[in-house]
Amino acid sequence: MIHIRPARADEIERARDIERISATRFLGTDRAELAEDEPTDAATLAERIAQGGLLVAAEAGAAVAFVMFRPLEGCAYVEQIDVAPSHARRGIGAALLEAVAGLARARGWPALTLSTFRDVPFNAPYYARLGFTEVEALTPGMAQIRAEHEARGLDETARLFMRREV
Repeated sequence: MIHIRPARADEIERARDIERISATRFLGTDRAELAEDEPTDAATLAERIAQGGLLVAAEAGAAVAFVMFRPLEGCAYVEQIDVAPSHARRGIGAALLEAVAGLARARGWPALTLSTFRDVPFNAPYYARLGFTEVEALTPGMAQIRAEHEARGLDETARLFMRREV
């Protein structure tokens, strides 16, 4: 049985491992180079844990997926969500997003936002099935995230921002 809860500091390396192995899903896509990306650094994960912005989905006490988010312009911006391939296609990612939506409601945030690839089946099409819609005009915060992505070398022409009301 899967249990969603706040991440603990002793799970930082496990989250990095989940992100690393989850990235192998990109190998069969036009974004295969992402499989070689370094996972989120431990300091950022520790910061999100301290802020209540990192949840894990655990089975038998061990993390098998996580979602990392932070406030952005009064909404919950989903920075990263990864599910270990051994636990894929079981609704865990959707459950993690629902948990973030619940926290957003409790914190008075009206929506979830995220940035993703438009042409990768498990990215934008997946989020669209979960009720996210494309953001037509970027907010200043989204434009800043786009600039950060470009500085990291991401192809922002292949990406879009999405939003879902909570």
